[in-house]
Formats: sequence, C-alpha cells, structure tokens
Amino acid sequence: MRILSGIQPSGQLHIGNYLGMMKPMIHNMERGELYVFIVNLHALTSMHNKDRLRQLTLDAAIDFLALGLDPGRCTFWVQADVPEVTELTWILSTLTPMGLLERCHSYKDKIAKGIPPSNGLFSYPILMAADILLYQADRVPVGKDQKQHLEVARDISIKFNHTFGETFLVPEAEIDDDVATVPGLDGRKMSKSYDNTIGIFLDEKALKQRVMAIVTDSTPVAEPKDPERCNLFNIYRLFAPSDRVQEVHDLYIHGGAAYGKIKQELAAILLEYFRLARDKRNRLRKDPQYILDTLAFGASRAREKATATLDLVRERVGLRYW
Repeated sequence: MRILSGIQPSGQLHIGNYLGMMKPMIHNMERGELYVFIVNLHALTSMHNKDRLRQLTLDAAIDFLALGLDPGRCTFWVQADVPEVTELTWILSTLTPMGLLERCHSYKDKIAKGIPPSNGLFSYPILMAADILLYQADRVPVGKDQKQHLEVARDISIKFNHTFGETFLVPEAEIDDDVATVPGLDGRKMSKSYDNTIGIFLDEKALKQRVMAIVTDSTPVAEPKDPERCNLFNIYRLFAPSDRVQEVHDLYIHGGAAYGKIKQELAAILLEYFRLARDKRNRLRKDPQYILDTLAFGASRAREKATATLDLVRERVGLRYW
C-alpha cells in the first residue's frame, strides 16, 4: 500500500501540525510504502518572499527528520524538485471541469482570510491531484478540511481513466477521527494563519510566553469549571500523562484548577516531550549538506515513479507522437 501526504512550508511548524499530520505520517512508515514531501509549489499561492520560502522549506525538512522520519524507510523530497508534477498539472487542467473547481470551498475561504486571488489559488486542487496521481497513491491521509480536494483528485482520475483508458489508481482518503484537532491559544483551530500556535521547537522562554498566552476565563480557582470548554485543558490533555490528566480534570469539575499552575506544568511537559527531537534538530542544523543530500536522494527516488507515470500519461493523451 502506497501512502502519500505533504505539508506546506508556510510558517513555523507547530504542535497542531505535529499531532495532525507529522506524527501519524511518521507512524505510517510501519504500514506501507510511504511518500512524504514538502509542498513548496503550493506555498507560492500565499508566499512571495524567496528567502523566507527557502528557509522554511529547509526548516520543514529538518523538523521532520528531527521528529523521527527515516529517509531510508520512505521517499522524502521537496515538491518542486520533481518537475514532472507541473506537466501533469497542465494535462489534468485541460480535463478538469470549471464547475468542479468552483464548488471547492477552500478558494473562497482563503480569499476571506486575505490571500490575494490568483489562478494558482483557484487551481490549487489540480496541483494537489497531480501530486497524488503522479505517484499512484493508494491512501492519502487528509484532514477534514482537505477532504473535498481529495474528492476532486478522485473525480479527475476517474474522468481521465474513462477518457483515455486505465492510467491512474483512484486514491482513497484516509481520515483518522482519533487524531485530535488541536485548539490554538484563542480556542480556534491551531493555525499559522490565526497566529495562535505553539511552535514545536521554541526555546524555553518563547515556549513559556506562548503557553502563558493561552486564553482562559475569569472563573475563580475554587469554582468548578467545564474542562471540555477550556482550550487550556484541551491542549494539556494531548500531552500530559493520562493519570495526571484525570487529576486535573477532577480539579476542573470539583474546583481547585488554577490556570496559571496548569500553564506552567504544560510548558514543562512540552519542553520534555520534544527534548530529544530538539537535540537532534540542533545537530542536524549544523550539517546542512546532509539535509541537501537527503532531499536530493528522495527527489531522485520520487522522480523514478513520477517519470514512469508521466510517460504513460503522455502516451495515453497523444503527446508522444513518434
């Protein structure tokens, strides 16, 4: 089974990225043939600072490796290092109905957040479909907010196969309901676009500042509180030991939960949780050539599969005329 997923280098990776995508993908090394890539072409729809994009791309690679991704047990690369994906995107775009793209809610959502409208932003789902179909992925783990884009990829693959003959596997979405949606500092979903995140690799001082900024209400310590409605508790329980989570839960229910104390405890837990990964990350940052070599090796492996698929596509649509 071939499993594929990618992550945008659009900002500092945070604990929501870790629990929602990075940790599950690292575990997928045990389940099948894993393809993981850094989605820098997609990032161009919202980022036009070349130096920042370069740095965030490398940072994302280092973060993945530090957290346990093994490039010897998966294919790990940067999206733009496999140019075949852009040719496939164009071919698929000639077959994709406008109505299919117009129904995608993410375009309107992103414009509402202030991202300037562009053809790239509108046709974002076609590039995502090309990413998936180029590597003949069986399973694509996606969040609920990306499910519609996966359905677009399925529709495109089915239409292509019907028009030109069996070419692509029809991918299946894999949505894990057990993966928690991590609340941000303000209670909304943790997202770089909301600036409500807690970075994975913040130093101790910066981490404490972010944790202490988690929004809580003004209920007195001695008064009962509803833990389910408290974003502090909902972050805390994702990382604290289960027996301690139960103790804190009881303090909420019966009174005695002091927000300041819980925040201090959470900061200490997060520092320890990522301590080994932080140490490894510091070592990796001192060896940039290793990172570049790792990504080049992954791109070479990815291109082997991409080239085979694109050769078949060219034959199917008539671009191979000799």
